[in-house]
Amino acid sequence: MPVLDLKPGLRLRSAVSAAEFVVVRSAGAALELQCGGAPLVPADTPVEPADGVAGQSTLGKRYVDAETAVELLCTKGGAGELSVDGRVLTLKGAKTLPSSD
Repeated sequence: MPVLDLKPGLRLRSAVSAAEFVVVRSAGAALELQCGGAPLVPADTPVEPADGVAGQSTLGKRYVDAETAVELLCTKGGAGELSVDGRVLTLKGAKTLPSSD
């Protein structure tokens, strides 16, 4: 499995769907990122989408890993659940704004 040296701004894509991502925050270490059970590849790599990929990555949403602080922004939605080193990334929630009272 390929291990990527993540840097903010790095563009990646799923090897099994149309989903694309940008690294927003990295852990400063090489990690194994996957989407739909297949490793993420550089955005300029041609891929052939596969059928029956479980999960979904949603356009405009940020996905984070609490253990490594890795954060990815989905720039093109598609099938596949994101994971890092075998852990599923969670959808980052919106920050609560302070009350205006």
